[in-house]
Amino acid sequence: MTLEWRHSLEGIDWEELSRLYQAAPLGNKQPDGLKLVFSNSMFKCFAYDDSRLVGVGRAMADGLDCSYICDVAVHPSHQGTGLGKEIVSRLVDLSTGHRKIILYAVAGKEPFYEKFGFRRMKTAMAIFENQAQAAERGLIE
Repeated sequence: MTLEWRHSLEGIDWEELSRLYQAAPLGNKQPDGLKLVFSNSMFKCFAYDDSRLVGVGRAMADGLDCSYICDVAVHPSHQGTGLGKEIVSRLVDLSTGHRKIILYAVAGKEPFYEKFGFRRMKTAMAIFENQAQAAERGLIE
């Protein structure tokens, strides 16, 4: 599989990106919201197979202290091929030099990220827009 990698927002089809998150399935992320969050992220990776977006990820970073990897998604047609691993590896490499790299993972996917050296944090806390739903999904106590 030969992929084309892009690391800028030039030419991004936000509708296509929204459909990728739905297919992955990682929820219903609206095109305008995706444009906003990707524009505010220092690092981004887009993987294309024959001009079709099949994988994506981003990292919000401050340039020194913290880089936060999130929104990693792989189309079902390419899951299990190592594409997710490549996206995370690229974002970790782009984040080199930050004092810490943080990752927010879907519950149950922690063993995948442990292979990169990520470890569960003991002090992480969060406020969710929908606290009850986050508790139901096991994201918070």
